[in-house]
Amino acid sequence: MNIDENLNRILARHDELQALMSEGGGANFAAMSKEFSDLGPLVEQIRKLQSLRKELADAEAMANDAGSDADLRAMAEEEFHRLKAETREQEEAVKIALIPKDEADAKNAILEVRAGTGGEEAALFAADLFRMYERYASKRGWRFEIMDINETGLGGFKEAIANITGKNVFARLKFESGVHRVQRVPDTEASGRVHTSAATVAVLPEVEDVEIEIRPDDLRIDVYRAQGAGGQHVNRTESAVRITHLPTGVVTQCQDEKSQHKNKDKAMKMLRAKLYDAQRQKLDSERAADRKNQVGSGDRSERIRTYNFPQGRVTDHRINKTVYNIQEVLDGVGLDDFVDALTAEDQAARMAAMA
Repeated sequence: MNIDENLNRILARHDELQALMSEGGGANFAAMSKEFSDLGPLVEQIRKLQSLRKELADAEAMANDAGSDADLRAMAEEEFHRLKAETREQEEAVKIALIPKDEADAKNAILEVRAGTGGEEAALFAADLFRMYERYASKRGWRFEIMDINETGLGGFKEAIANITGKNVFARLKFESGVHRVQRVPDTEASGRVHTSAATVAVLPEVEDVEIEIRPDDLRIDVYRAQGAGGQHVNRTESAVRITHLPTGVVTQCQDEKSQHKNKDKAMKMLRAKLYDAQRQKLDSERAADRKNQVGSGDRSERIRTYNFPQGRVTDHRINKTVYNIQEVLDGVGLDDFVDALTAEDQAARMAAMA
C-alpha cells in the first residue's frame, strides 16, 4: 500500500467513525470516540495536504495555459513554485504524523539520577545534572517534585529522584536515559589534573494504577526512620518507606515526606513506573530484535553524553552533536538543542523503518 492509499484509508475510517457515532455507536461508543479523536489531528494534516495539491494543480494548469494573458501566466508560475515548496513541507509533516506514536510520550515522568564511578566528584556531577533537569522543567512550566534525595556531606547526591508533571514530559526527556560523563578539575584537585566521572540518568513514564497490576501479596513493605546527610536522623518516627516487589526484586523507597502514608504513595508511584518501564523495554527489545535503533535503544549501560568543562563543550555520542555552551546546557536553557536533535533522529529512524 502506497502512502496515498494509506491516507485515503485513514480518511475513510474517520468518516466511518463519524457516521457510526452519529447513529449512537452502541456499546463501543467510548472506544470509537477515542479513535475518532486520536485520528483528528492526522486527518486535519491530510486534508491540508489535499487542499495544497489541488491548488498546486490549478496553478500549474494556469501557468501552462497558452491562451491566458502573459501576466496571469507569470503570476500563476510564481504561485506554482510557492505552492510546490509548501506542498513538499506538508508531505513531510504528514509522514511524521503517520509515525506510530509512543503511547508513553504524553505521560509525566519519574527522573532518577545516580552517581557512578568517580567518588565524591561523581556525586557532585549527579547533583549538577539533577539541578539541570530542575531548571529545564521550570523553563518549560513543568512541576518538579523531589521524591527522594540521598546527599553526601559535601553537597553531592548519591541518588536523587523527582516526579515531573506537565505537557509531553516523557516525550521531551526520554532520550536522557543513559550514562552521562563529566571531565573537569575537581575543587579538591591541587595539581589541576582533569578527572573523569560519571552519573546515570533514568527517565521512566509515570503510570496509573489501572495500567499495571501489582498484587499486594507480591510486596514487602518496610518502614524506617528517615535520615539526612551523614546518617543523621531527621525525624524520630518511622516515616520512611521501602517497597520490594518480590517477583522481580525491584526496590523503591521514599523518605521525603513526614507522613508515612505519603511516602508509601510516592514509593508505589515509583514502583509502578519501574515495572511499566521494564515491560516497555522487553517489548521494544522484541520489536527491535532485527535492527538496532540509533536513538532510544534503552541501553542504559551506554555512554550517551560527555560534559567537558576545560573545553566548555557538551557532546552527545549517539548523534555526534557537539555544542560549546556547557553552562547554558547545565542551566537548562541549552538542553533543547539536544532534545530536538534526538527527537528528529528518532523520527527519521521510525520513518525509515516504515518504508
